[in-house]
Amino acid sequence: FEATNFNGANLEGANLENANFEYANLADANLKGANLTYANLNGVNLANANLKGTNFEYANLRGVNLADANLENANFEYAV
Repeated sequence: FEATNFNGANLEGANLENANFEYANLADANLKGANLTYANLNGVNLANANLKGTNFEYANLRGVNLADANLENANFEYAV
């Protein structure tokens, strides 16, 4: 999924463990309850995304844009 445009996509509850979204656009996307454990999100745009309850354990979040994202109950344990 590297550098893919997922603007506004509905990925609610998706299992995206180990996915590579490097430099992808996920602005306005719905990732509520998604599993992004060990995902590579380097440089990803998550502006205005719904990340409620999303699991980011061990994910690479370097350079991620989280402006105005809903981070309620999101899990960032061991994320970098």
